[in-house]
Amino acid sequence: MTGNGPHPLDVVAPATIAKLVEEVGLRKVALCFWPLLTLGLLAGAFIAFGGMFYTVTITGSELGLGPTRLLGGMAFSLGLVLVIIGGAELFTGNSLIVLALADGKVTLAQLLRNWGIVYAGNLVGALATAVLVHLSGVLDTGGGAVGATAVAIAEGKLALAPLEAFARAILCNVLVCLAVWMCFAAHSVSGKVLVILFPITAFVALGFEHSVANMYLVPVGMLHAGEIALAPAIQNLAIVTAGNVLGGGVLVALVYWLVYLSPANRR
Repeated sequence: MTGNGPHPLDVVAPATIAKLVEEVGLRKVALCFWPLLTLGLLAGAFIAFGGMFYTVTITGSELGLGPTRLLGGMAFSLGLVLVIIGGAELFTGNSLIVLALADGKVTLAQLLRNWGIVYAGNLVGALATAVLVHLSGVLDTGGGAVGATAVAIAEGKLALAPLEAFARAILCNVLVCLAVWMCFAAHSVSGKVLVILFPITAFVALGFEHSVANMYLVPVGMLHAGEIALAPAIQNLAIVTAGNVLGGGVLVALVYWLVYLSPANRR
């Protein structure tokens, strides 16, 4: 072949991905407050766009449970595509910074600073988008059917038992962080979109719980219903957030550090 670009069939080795994830983690914790917060706001809005698309897509579907969830998951994938390709800071994806923490390249204070600022940005961005959607009248589409779906989604999330929500959140962020991880192996925009599509579609179709998605889906449903269940919403968000951290930070980032970057296995 001629040219300087990579061969289209080249695959970045997982050991190399681990090093790239660590390098990106170092850049993330070094970001100044305002750029980090702004990128967090954008990510909250981007995930909310995925939530909107998901809500409309599943409304009125007569395809059956599996196919409807499949289509809804594909629609929701828009959120992470916008985050990765558009460039934004997503709390759940930033669980991968644990890899740099385990390697001693990032301090716990740096990690918690990044998570705190990004989480706040994600929350404000998602809430602001929920308010705008509520005011826009979009939920009245289909004679109110879209709004009814939004309410049902919120009620379903708040009805989950704590242990169920926690377990679903762990499983969710394993898939989200694997999607982000595999993006490092892609050489093109289309490649990144493709590796995002399957894990994100899977987590949505399987009914797993994503904290930033819930920052939009629960409030927008409550706003449309005219009933603000603040305490259950906060409880759900806290439980799902903890599960997301465990799933992404331990079961993905820490495991890959042990395999590829720990002193015993460093290559």
